[in-house]
Amino acid sequence: MKYLVIYEKTVTGYSAYPPDLPGCGAAGKTLDETKRLIHEAIDLHVAGLREDGDAIPEPTTIADYVST
Repeated sequence: MKYLVIYEKTVTGYSAYPPDLPGCGAAGKTLDETKRLIHEAIDLHVAGLREDGDAIPEPTTIADYVST
């Protein structure tokens, strides 16, 4: 599956979350670190859902840019 991840600049670095996986998120000092951490967080989150016998949410969120 392929999940959309939102990256946001913060005062101390970056944060990230996949909207289709509630409760899953990561934060790091650099964008590269945050990308690595959110990838790991998604893997762990999905593994935990599987282990608990819970449904894995389908990725449904999409994104686009709007120019003004």
